Amino acid sequence: MREKLLAIVEKADRLTAAMSTQEVASNPEAYKKHAQAYAEIEDIVGCFRRYELLEKSLEEAERALACEEDPDIVEIAREERDRLREILATLEQELRTLLVPKDPNDEKNIIVEIRAGTGGEEAALFVADLFRMYSRFAELQGWKLEVLNSHPTELGGFKEICFEIAGDKVYSLMKWEGGVHRVQRVPDTEAQGRIHTSAVTVAVLPEAEDVEVHIDPNDLHIDVYRSSGHGGQNVNTTDSAVRITHKPTGLVVTCQDEKSQHKNKAQALRVLRARLYDKKCQEEALARSEHRRSQVGSGDRSERIRTYNFPQNRLTDHRIGLTLYNLDRVMEGELKEVVEALNAADRAAKLAASA
Repeated sequence: MREKLLAIVEKADRLTAAMSTQEVASNPEAYKKHAQAYAEIEDIVGCFRRYELLEKSLEEAERALACEEDPDIVEIAREERDRLREILATLEQELRTLLVPKDPNDEKNIIVEIRAGTGGEEAALFVADLFRMYSRFAELQGWKLEVLNSHPTELGGFKEICFEIAGDKVYSLMKWEGGVHRVQRVPDTEAQGRIHTSAVTVAVLPEAEDVEVHIDPNDLHIDVYRSSGHGGQNVNTTDSAVRITHKPTGLVVTCQDEKSQHKNKAQALRVLRARLYDKKCQEEALARSEHRRSQVGSGDRSERIRTYNFPQNRLTDHRIGLTLYNLDRVMEGELKEVVEALNAADRAAKLAASA
């Protein structure tokens, strides 16, 4: 581990030296690239340098114990030695955690797709509930949310809704939401008070840049048609809705929420690019089976990840066996406890795998 840490410190020194040169400092793009590379290892370097300083202090305390005869000074040196050993053990664990490779998508914005599954109108209503939950969570995090496409139902639910969340480290906190979400509650339409079970699927797609996914215009089949559903006077009178089919993969994306055909097309392309990037990431993850087993969840869209039991105010995340009895607060956007538990479990699994 020390050799790896020394190599990282050497890299940090090279980056710092390069950023102070006229060649890099006068080139904004090159400077940004060097600064980003330094930021990725800055925490590791700072922690290791503190570790090295404390190691020297420990050596001094041990020399004092070996040479000193005064019992009072020996006792002080022994206490200092034990204190330093404890701090160094904590720092060593922190360094091991910092050395676990980060998900390259953690800094990205995301596109979220929520679709009603089994349960009819009740599932559509739960899609709306999850959308509100994620909207509140985004608001609490200071993120920006924009709806890209939606298919509302008459009772206020959604057959599906697609939206973008932009902000700081969005994917790192939202990536565990992909999968099947099951809800157990008494629907408003249930006269006899029976509990119904419904399900919706959530897909969390890291937003891709043009350089990460190239889309050949010749691979696209684009249809325009009149929007349907609730909306303003233009919704049903102009051919503003757009459907894009990516011929090589068969992926189909529709957007109809904007009144402008050009805006709908641009948003549909953003969603398509994110889906293609996600497909590429999924294929790479499947190829790395050992790495995949060190994850909290497989990311499979068919994997049931969570149950929301409203009568008992209970949320259960099946991947890590987490059960909370504060579902009412979670549905108001207080997801932080769930997210932190999932991230902690993922870090522990990766540490165990690397060990």
